[in-house]
Amino acid sequence: MLKEERQQRIVEILNEERKVIASDLSKRLFVSEDTIRRDLKELDLQGLVKRVHSGAMRIGPPVVDFSTRQTVLNEMKIKLAEKAMEFIKDGMVLLIDGGTTNLHLANQLPLSLKATVITNSPPIAMALIHHENVEVLMVGGTLFKQSLVNLGIDTVETLNAMRADLYIMGIYKVDSNAGVSVPSLSEALVKRKMAAISTEILAMVTPDKLDTISSHIVCPTNELTYLITESVNEDIKKIYDSQGTMVID
Repeated sequence: MLKEERQQRIVEILNEERKVIASDLSKRLFVSEDTIRRDLKELDLQGLVKRVHSGAMRIGPPVVDFSTRQTVLNEMKIKLAEKAMEFIKDGMVLLIDGGTTNLHLANQLPLSLKATVITNSPPIAMALIHHENVEVLMVGGTLFKQSLVNLGIDTVETLNAMRADLYIMGIYKVDSNAGVSVPSLSEALVKRKMAAISTEILAMVTPDKLDTISSHIVCPTNELTYLITESVNEDIKKIYDSQGTMVID
């Protein structure tokens, strides 16, 4: 098998199985572990896989700007938001950060809801302007234009004085072992602070983001109270259950 064919097969296996171990690939493709490690390094440099200790993981969906993400998987995102509605009650302090799925949820909140919403996302704040009984606390900072969220030290310092009943966390990548991760260090720091000031954390995750990893870890997945997704693999569901995370699919 030529190197190009072998590397293509590695990507195919990874897309099917979500994670690969170098020693296992070595046996399956009849080459040495050193050859597999070189393949994984090259594929990582090409942006086709994410190398991790002993193997590799899927990259998952590409990181694109907010407006582009608004055109992707909208029907599924709406379904995830509908499932999340049962966890939102009158009188709650909700912390909602950026993300197109979170925006779908904000758009579905009933006009009769009585709550406080803390957000660093201008689109989320704008979605709530007609909710007369929802107090919106806008957290400032430097606007990260790709994701349309405010980030930075000012954001973190403002959050220090706040507490939330439920944090609805926007998800880039999530893996049951590696945790929740994002490509930006600044966003990781803000999300980490949001998690720290919240009693419970809810994450709505499209299946293409499961078992994927990015550059900066926000928190381990056992900090998630609820994980709402679609058609999750039963083995993966058992892992989250063992960590104390309720999976709703």
